[in-house]
Amino acid sequence: MSTAKKKPPITSKTKQQQQVNKKALIWIGSILAVIVIAVGVLLVLNV
Repeated sequence: MSTAKKKPPITSKTKQQQQVNKKALIWIGSILAVIVIAVGVLLVLNV
């Protein structure tokens, strides 16, 4: 008789997706911050 195979817990998959989303949000936030700083510098320098 064969034993039933256990499925991996679902929580491990969601944790990996949350980490990827967290990294993506950090990247997007940093890129937006750089753009805002660059526009601010250009406005101050009247370029």
